Parts: sequence; C-alpha cells; structure tokens
Amino acid sequence: MSKKIASARISTSSSELLKELNNSLPFDKELYQEDIKGSLAHSTMLMKQGIISQKDYEDIQKGLRQILDEIESGEFNFDSDDEDIHMAIEKRLTQIIGDAGKRLHTARSRNDQVATDFRLYILKNAKELGNLTIGVIEAFVNLASKNTDTLLPGMTHLQHAQPINFGYHLMAYVQMFIRDYERFESLIDRNSLSPLGCAALAGTTYPIDRELTSQILGFKAPSSNCLDTVSDRDFALEILFDIATLMMHISRFSEEVILWSSSEFAFVKLSDSHSTGSSIMPQKKNPDIPELLRGKTGRAYGNLMSLLTVMKGLPLAYNKDTQEDKEGVFDSIKTAKLSLQVLKEMVEQMSVNKDAMQKACNSGHLSATDLADFLVKEQGMAFRDAYHIVGDVVNRAEELGKDVSELSIDELIEIVPNIDEKAIEVLDNRACMNARDSFGGTSSKQTKIQIELAKKWLNSKEDF
Repeated sequence: MSKKIASARISTSSSELLKELNNSLPFDKELYQEDIKGSLAHSTMLMKQGIISQKDYEDIQKGLRQILDEIESGEFNFDSDDEDIHMAIEKRLTQIIGDAGKRLHTARSRNDQVATDFRLYILKNAKELGNLTIGVIEAFVNLASKNTDTLLPGMTHLQHAQPINFGYHLMAYVQMFIRDYERFESLIDRNSLSPLGCAALAGTTYPIDRELTSQILGFKAPSSNCLDTVSDRDFALEILFDIATLMMHISRFSEEVILWSSSEFAFVKLSDSHSTGSSIMPQKKNPDIPELLRGKTGRAYGNLMSLLTVMKGLPLAYNKDTQEDKEGVFDSIKTAKLSLQVLKEMVEQMSVNKDAMQKACNSGHLSATDLADFLVKEQGMAFRDAYHIVGDVVNRAEELGKDVSELSIDELIEIVPNIDEKAIEVLDNRACMNARDSFGGTSSKQTKIQIELAKKWLNSKEDF
C-alpha cells in the first residue's frame, strides 16, 4: 500500500468521513500562487545554503513553474486524497521531476508553509482592498465637490437638527473610508514578517537563511519567534476586522441611500443599472444594491466572530482547528472587493435632487439653535434662558403652521420683545449653514477646505 506524503505513522487508510472532514483542498487551492511562490523561494535558499544540489534546484524551479501553468490553464488534476493545496503541488512536482521533488520540503513544515501562503495572500489582498477604497474615496470627493452649497437637513436621532450641506455630509463618509484605507495600510506594515523557516514550531537544525527567503518573498523581515509564528492568525483576524469595519461604513451609507431614494425623502435617485423592479408591482424601482450591501455586512461580521471563536482556546503551537481560518477570510475579501466596486459605481451614477433637499430644510426648525445663539450674543442672555425662550418661539411657529425660518419680525416680537431685526437673517437656513465656519464645520467654505485636504491626501497615496 502506498503511503500518503504526510502519513509516516499511519498504517491504515483514513475513513471516508475523516477524508471529507480533513480535506481543505476545495477551498485552500485559492492559495496556489502563494504556495508556489513560497516553494520557489525556499528551493532557492536551500540551493544557496548547499542543502540541495544545483541540479535539484533547477528541476524544482522548472517543475513548479510547469505546475503553475497547469493550474492556470485548467489542466491540473485536483485530487481530494491530497488533503490540501500543499500536498497536491508537492505530489505533482514529484511526478514531474522524481526524487528531487521529495527534497523540496527539507527544512520546512506544512505549519510554516501554510502560514507563509496565507500571510502572503492576505497582504496581497489588503493592498487590493486599499486601492479599491481609494476609488470609493475619489467618487465621494467628486460628488461632494458638486454639492458644497446644496442645503440638507443635518439629523440626530433621525430627526431634523441643523442645516448642513450635502457635500459636508458626504465628506463625513470620506473620513470613514480614509480610516479604512489606513487600517489596511497599517495591517500590511505590521504583518510583513515571513514565517518561512519556522518549520513545525521550533525552527530547524538545517543551516537555513530566513533573511534570504524573507527578501525574495517581499517581506520586511523574518518573524522572530517560531512558536508564535506557526500558530499566529492575528493577521487574518485583522483583515476580517478591517473588512467588517469597512462594511459597517458601507452599510451606514447604504441605509441613508435607501431612505433618501424613498418617496418620503426623494433626495437621490439611483440609476436604473443599480435598481430593480418588482415581480408584481410595475411601478416599483427598488434600491436593491444598497440593500444587498447592507445585508452583506452581516456576513463580514459573522466571519470575524467565527475566527475569533476558533482561536480563543488554542494552546501553542499549531492545531488543526486553524484549518477553519481560510474560508471566512476568502469570503470576506471577495465580498468587500465586490462591495467597493459596486458602491463606487452607484455613487458615480446617483443623481441628487437639490430642490428636495432644500425643501426638507424648511421643516423641523433647523435654525432654532442659531436664534438662541443670537440672543446670547446680541442681548446678553444666558444660553439656558435663551434656549427656553426659543422653545416658546418654536411652539408659536407650530401654532402658525410655519417653520421657525419663516417667521416674520412681528411674530418673533410676540415672544421676544425688542428683538433685533437681524434675527430674521440669522434664521435663514443657508445663513445658518454658512455661519458654522469653524474648522471642520459645515459652511461651504469649510467643506471646500475639507475637500482640498482629502484631495491632497489622495495625491499623496500611490497604489500599494
């Protein structure tokens, strides 16, 4: 009976159920490029250190490149008996080049091999996610630039609060996405450490050069403790957290778009290419894209919680439980990439109803706080006294069926005797918006400053 590559002590065949439970090849074949890249680097180091011959090195390199071509052309035969992508590639390499293929695994374990593959995969995808996030930021900044003077009700508790401009509202999301980008950037910097050469858990007796393999693979340096390295999945948890936070930001914006596109708001209109109809109601135009983005956020949360749960009770070093680290990561990365691309398109093609936004500012008494501030500054009132007086003004406005911003000076005098006529100017919603001219505020001037700062930030970022 022929033995499996990694079954020296096992004398009987595995049960079919164990094979099914143990087989990670259907999903970890996603790592084929990283596995081959790691093996190319490892064989180069083995040759340079005199651990394998020049001939074996050349055969291994040629064989690995042939396997890469076979996988990418669809000719490679994935056999479930191989358990995982590492064994599948090693078995095929041995078929192609003979005994030299068996020497490739010298001075390494599947433990450091999979840790290397997975870390390379996550670093590569963190870069791609960062670059896609840049595209979303650009789309938001471009739309904000066109709406620095577009009045919008700023809300708290989903109730009208104070007048802002739509560009300012969009720039709040720009700040969220900038933080998302910087988390991906930080992840890459912190986790650019090579596991290759850590072997099973304690290093190896062979005279390897971990600095060389680290350099070949593009890491900053080799990791410094092998016991930690082979069992570490912090880098996977980090990308899951970063994606979950990104998706939360996407979901918050999606929720607002869903509200804004309803008849009750009518602030925005989604393009037909980002909407769907109803199977029964011919008049419907549904915001399925933001609804799907909002829904997919739950998947990202679930994948993070799943891996946190897997890792919480694992003793050092490697445990087979960590085979459960990949499917959730693959899913979250795929979900986030698609979500970022769709979000960018949706924002670029979304039309803004400036009239509806401005009309909405004429309800909810958005300028009430400004009237209180006016009484403090112009009449020397204590703010709390002014606060209560303006409450009376609001009540009177509602009795008259008006918004505070629509009151005449005579109607104001009924509640606030001797009030200056300049109060009428203060109650104007556009004046209120532009009066908030402190740094970070909503005035058109400050919004334009924020846009310029964001553009400067974008110009400082090149592709990872």
